[in-house]
Amino acid sequence: MNPLQPEIRKERGKIRKLVPLFALLFLGAVLWFYMPAADGLPHTLYSRNVLLVRRSDGAVIHERRADERIYPASMTKIMTVLVALEHTEDLQKTVCITQKMVEGLQRQNAVQAGFLPGEEVPVIDLVYGALLPSGAECCVALACDVAGDEPAFVALMNERAAQLDMQGTHFTGVVGLHDEKHYTTARDMARLLEAALQNPDFREAFTSRRHSTGPTNLHPDGITVRSSMFEKAETDEFPGGRLLGGKTGYTIEAGLCLASLAEKDGEEYILITAGAGGSTRSAPHHIEDAIKILKRLD
Repeated sequence: MNPLQPEIRKERGKIRKLVPLFALLFLGAVLWFYMPAADGLPHTLYSRNVLLVRRSDGAVIHERRADERIYPASMTKIMTVLVALEHTEDLQKTVCITQKMVEGLQRQNAVQAGFLPGEEVPVIDLVYGALLPSGAECCVALACDVAGDEPAFVALMNERAAQLDMQGTHFTGVVGLHDEKHYTTARDMARLLEAALQNPDFREAFTSRRHSTGPTNLHPDGITVRSSMFEKAETDEFPGGRLLGGKTGYTIEAGLCLASLAEKDGEEYILITAGAGGSTRSAPHHIEDAIKILKRLD
């Protein structure tokens, strides 16, 4: 008899006793992955902050840390455009993009739509340039046209936030570049987007996939700007519905974020996802999360 045989049998016995435990752990992991959390949302979301609201009655369908302070990044531009539209009667009037407007943005590597210093651009094209490709130069041009300079325009943004009861929000700029004093919440962003969608010019731009400008003094053939959300999304559809529009955002501190409008079975929904891991070079986790959440709609 092999003198090691009793030890081998002993070890095999230990392993057999552990098999049920491993099976339970595996089953628990599978259930955790597929079962929703207590808030009804998947455990596996990249986004830390979520709010899904039905527009018809304001009902909150899902929320996760919706009142936690977040950095809005380029979701800021929703407020920038809304305030500009509310203070501009003639959307066809032109605004000159100056070197002073763009030089600071270039130093900070802010995304630009493609308008050039010295270019005379209609306000409506600045609106599309701000919302679709997230053009920072468009935001600064709108601010300077309305209020004379960016700080004066930011004061208007904060006034509008107070009117909308955005108690967890404070703006320090029109673009969304990181500043610890520039913050919001997912709930406040939903309030803002709801208000902005009441403006038909905002809604038309927000829900566009692309926009071609008319000729300008520096672009005789115009330029075409495209929605960063639709460009990055692998799909904008989910069972029974689709994304209608959205404003993406990203800074290192904010993570990937998205303020979006969706439709299913004739109902419209506002969805805010924020604080997702990743970057502008990674998979679009904020958009992936949006689709994952919208798939849960009954």
